[in-house]
Amino acid sequence: MDSTERLDGRALVYIAIALITWSSAYAAIAYALASFTPGEVALARLAIGSLCFALLIWAKRVPLPQRKDWPQLAVLGVIGLTVYHLCLNYAETRIASGTAAIIISLVPAATTTLSALWIGERISMRNMLGLGVALLGVVLVVLASGKQVKLQPMAGLVVVSVIACAVLFVGQKPLFTRNNVIGVTAFGFFAGTLGTVPFGLGLPHALALAPWSHIAALLWLGIAPTFVGYLAWNAALHRASASQVSSFIYLSPPIAVFIGWIWLGEQPGWLTLIGGAITVAGVALANARRSKPASAPMAAAATEQACKQT
Repeated sequence: MDSTERLDGRALVYIAIALITWSSAYAAIAYALASFTPGEVALARLAIGSLCFALLIWAKRVPLPQRKDWPQLAVLGVIGLTVYHLCLNYAETRIASGTAAIIISLVPAATTTLSALWIGERISMRNMLGLGVALLGVVLVVLASGKQVKLQPMAGLVVVSVIACAVLFVGQKPLFTRNNVIGVTAFGFFAGTLGTVPFGLGLPHALALAPWSHIAALLWLGIAPTFVGYLAWNAALHRASASQVSSFIYLSPPIAVFIGWIWLGEQPGWLTLIGGAITVAGVALANARRSKPASAPMAAAATEQACKQT
């Protein structure tokens, strides 16, 4: 990892915005699926997000990425957005919510592994240990929340979503060094939206029949978790390593529990609180900075000074 890529206050703010908005997406998806198919939800969500990005690019006059990066970004958009959202939406109609929550929590581990193999990020044993501890905390939170956890064939779709998400996070990272973050994010969304069109052809008809509350869920999905969430997440990726930033995804289940506690009065049990504490500890361990040893010139100067004093 580049020495200039460190988690700073601004990166943490971006991560917090992304996680809070993303934590609301699962409930909104489940709500919208009452009136729309998984493909229609994916198309509407990405299309609304793309429209927001188009308006932002026009207003701020943001340049698009370099033409040589367009093919790679198009592929990343289809994999990381089209495939991810289609698989996750279809899986939510068939598998237990707890199963999905645990499997999707493998994104940080997948991202860390892929970032080491693809872009050469250095992964320490402390980082791997922290990710393992955080995953254990997530499992405890999910189990204690009463969500069903079952081994089901459709869970394979969530595994595909995990891999697709990791490919997007890691694949975009090198492109940020020579392109505007907003431009890179927007181009990926344009490609991802086009990829969902064949799966959401019935969207206009479904919109005409759906109640306003379900349409509002689609608007929320497109604006908050999609436009705001992905933009904030990529801004954080621009400032820190993919492995560091992705480790914070483990905090999504504890954040969801906390929101339910404050908003809905759903008081968590002790096992949930313990799981949340373990998750936070694991994320902190994964991102703990190792103290740097004194450089050779400084050490030599200190030795010379000590010799003069004797």
